[in-house]
Amino acid sequence: MRRLIEKGLMFGNLIEVTSPALVDRYNRAMKHLCGKETALSDFHIDISGYSPEIGAELGDDLYLNPNGANRQFILLTTAQKNAPLLHAKFSTSRGILRQFIDANEAQLFALTARDAVAGALQNSVFEISTPAKLLEIRRITVEADTIGGHVADAGKLAALIERFRSEPDGWRDDLLIAEMISLAKKTGDVTRVPITLPQMSFEQPNFWTSHFGGLYVFRDMAFPAVISSLPRESLGMVPIAPVFDLTQRNQIADWLERNQLAEPLVQARGMDAAAVIRQKMDFILVEAADTLGLALGDARRTELRSIAHQLGTSLPLEFQGLAALLRWIEVGGTWPRITSEHPAYFYTLRARAHKDRDLINMLLSELAPMDVRQMFIVHKEQFYASYARWSDRKRQYVADFLEREYVVDKQGARAALFGPEPSMEDRSRPEPKPARNLGPITGPWGKARGRA
Repeated sequence: MRRLIEKGLMFGNLIEVTSPALVDRYNRAMKHLCGKETALSDFHIDISGYSPEIGAELGDDLYLNPNGANRQFILLTTAQKNAPLLHAKFSTSRGILRQFIDANEAQLFALTARDAVAGALQNSVFEISTPAKLLEIRRITVEADTIGGHVADAGKLAALIERFRSEPDGWRDDLLIAEMISLAKKTGDVTRVPITLPQMSFEQPNFWTSHFGGLYVFRDMAFPAVISSLPRESLGMVPIAPVFDLTQRNQIADWLERNQLAEPLVQARGMDAAAVIRQKMDFILVEAADTLGLALGDARRTELRSIAHQLGTSLPLEFQGLAALLRWIEVGGTWPRITSEHPAYFYTLRARAHKDRDLINMLLSELAPMDVRQMFIVHKEQFYASYARWSDRKRQYVADFLEREYVVDKQGARAALFGPEPSMEDRSRPEPKPARNLGPITGPWGKARGRA
């Protein structure tokens, strides 16, 4: 992984902690949350305050996320809002933390100037031993305060001030006045500078989780579903139906179409479909050449074309399907019949503009795993796991490509692949299509045969 770190493709945008005062605050917050401390004098933290160096020191990457179900966080600075979330167990966690910081930035800026803010993303589930229990998670509540309890003390002081003002003999109550003075020494004048950090709750209807091998949960849909990376039988009884796994390509394609969640690249507004498809073909050729032990050279397009000639009829079906689609785009001719059973099918799609766009692109990256650029952008956990299994020469090719083509313009690359960020008008999904049985169905590229 060192290659990825050096190229800014892993642990990028973390917040450096080197000040003894901040290290001390962090240690007090760690002690408060998990009863542990670090001996490190400098380290880096993500948006939640998790440090990969401290995780390695403790031999516990979940020291701030017990059981992977209720993530705790430590805020030393509001600048953490721009950092990534490492070892994400739920796709919604970073977005919730970012919204919490954005909504309370002024208060958090003032609070972190004097102490660390610690808290947790709480839900009603404390252990997730079965998929059924995991699916009971519906709402996440953010609770936070400084280690010194400034927010709680400010609330107490505000209540005492109200009591002092409302009671006729409040000005004679020496104990009341003494308690107010004691609290004010910690909180300051809350009448002039109120300290509040309200609980915030977030609905979590649709999400991905790494638990149980990886699950996509879609509750807020006209046609809900659970999609599992592992065989669906391994989940047992769950309260949402139907349950698919990634081998059920036809059923997933039909579900995406009925909910109007994905669109063909060739119909995507403002996309250079030919350029995107050509790059996907390059990734597929690199995978094929690496598997067969063919020399990649610099893996430039001319060298990859030579590899394609060497493979001839042995070219992967994914490559052949995309090549037929590219020919249709560039020179016309016969419309390619790429059904949902064709290995190239999910390489030809992207998510429509709606509130779950990134989640659908994440799912598509698992269904089209040779598209390493999309996987890196939308599903880093899957990317890092795949990277660990690749040969060194494929790792070098992918790292060099991402450094050259993605890191230099991340926003531009995302817009070119997935379109602009959904506007408020795009947040609602199009009207879904009615259910149908999976007899013969028609996908975007032609007829598809149904399977049970």
